[in-house]
Amino acid sequence: MIDYRDAKPADGPELAQVARRCFTETFGNLYRQEDLATFLDAAFGTTGLPSHVSDPAYTVRVATDDGAIIGFCKVGPVVFPGEWPETTIELHQLYVLGPWQGEGIAPVLMDWALGTARNRDAKDVILSVYIDNHRARRFYERYGFVEIGKYTFMVGDQPDDDRLMQLTL
Repeated sequence: MIDYRDAKPADGPELAQVARRCFTETFGNLYRQEDLATFLDAAFGTTGLPSHVSDPAYTVRVATDDGAIIGFCKVGPVVFPGEWPETTIELHQLYVLGPWQGEGIAPVLMDWALGTARNRDAKDVILSVYIDNHRARRFYERYGFVEIGKYTFMVGDQPDDDRLMQLTL
């Protein structure tokens, strides 16, 4: 049975492992190993995702199966370059491990993310998605997200072509 709860600081190491696994399984073949390692360490190392669990600017929700984290969603302040209204919140990550994809976990986490944004009086939710991640793009479009621009997402020294998407609440 899948359970959902807010992440706790003690979840940091397990969250980092899940994030590394999801990212590597989905995108690992696109990068040189040194670029991938640099990105994974920055995004999911001790100063990345694990530290955000105890940072009040971020909120992380986990999905568990028999106590093990199998997916998560993180929302927080917008980190994209440019001027963003204070009423905009970013959906930073929504990851579900492969064996549980298609099991309805992502919609539960997305509903939580949008509810969290509304509870914070956000007017818009913004995210970036890799241009060739068609499954994720279709998922976000079902929720009403629309493409609003391009974003260069760096993985180590390699630039990726991402798209910014926005949902007005």
